[in-house]
Amino acid sequence: MSTLKITLLQQPLVWRDGETNLRHFDELLAPLTGRDLIVLPEMFTTGFAMDAGESALPEQQVIAWLHGWASKSNALVGGSVALKTAEGAVNRFLLVEPNGRVHAYDKRHLFRMAGEHLHYRAGKKREIFEWRGWRILPQICYDLRFPVWSRYQQDYDLALYVANWPAARSKHWQTLLAARAIENQVYVAGCNRVGEDGNGLNYSGDSLIFSPQGETLAQAEPGAAARLDAELSLENLQIYRSAFPAWRDADSFLRHD
Repeated sequence: MSTLKITLLQQPLVWRDGETNLRHFDELLAPLTGRDLIVLPEMFTTGFAMDAGESALPEQQVIAWLHGWASKSNALVGGSVALKTAEGAVNRFLLVEPNGRVHAYDKRHLFRMAGEHLHYRAGKKREIFEWRGWRILPQICYDLRFPVWSRYQQDYDLALYVANWPAARSKHWQTLLAARAIENQVYVAGCNRVGEDGNGLNYSGDSLIFSPQGETLAQAEPGAAARLDAELSLENLQIYRSAFPAWRDADSFLRHD
C-alpha cells in the first residue's frame, strides 16, 4: 500500500514487572483499529534495567502476546524487550505480523554509560524487513547516535527508533531523529517512554514522527502518556527522492556488521 498508518504509544513503564506492563498495554491496544503499525517503547516489559535479562518474561510469551494484538488489530505490533537467551541477555526489538511472522533486531550499540555492554550481548546484524510495501529499519535508543549504522543504501523507507532516552538529553534525541530523516531521506519515528524508572531517572518522552525533509508530522506532549498517530505516504517519499536525489552522491563506505 502507498500509505502507512502508524501509532506510537508513549507510556510510563513499571520497573521490572512484565505482567503489569503487559496489562497496561492491553488497555491501550484494545481500542486501536485501522492502524498498520503500532510501536511500543524500548524494554516495554521491564524498563531499562541492567538485570532485566534475569527477570525478563520468556521470549515466546512476549511473541505470543504481540501476535495476539497484531491479529486483533490487523497491524504490525512491536517494541523492544530484555530477553534471556542461550547466548546471553539481549535487548531485542520484536515486531510481529497478524499471521504470526516475527521480525527481530538485537540492539547493536549498547549504552556503556549505564553499563549495558556489561550485561547484554550486542547485536551483530542490521535488519530491514518489508511490511505492506514499506521497507522498515528497526533501531534501538543509543543506535541513534551512530549514523553509519542507519545509512540509507536505497534499502529502506522508514526507520523506527524505540527508546528509554532520559529527559536530561531530550534535545539530543529530538535533533538526532530529525537529522536521521534529513540525511537519509526517509521517514523516522521515535517512540520514547515517560515517567521515572527504578534508578530515579526521568523520561520526558518527546516521541516524534518526521518526514524525509525533517518536517514534524506528529509530536507527543512531553512528560505525558500519549498516543501519537501519523499517516505516511510512500508516493510522496518517492517523488521527493526523485526530485532531490542527494542519495546518488553519497560516499561509499564499508560497514562491518
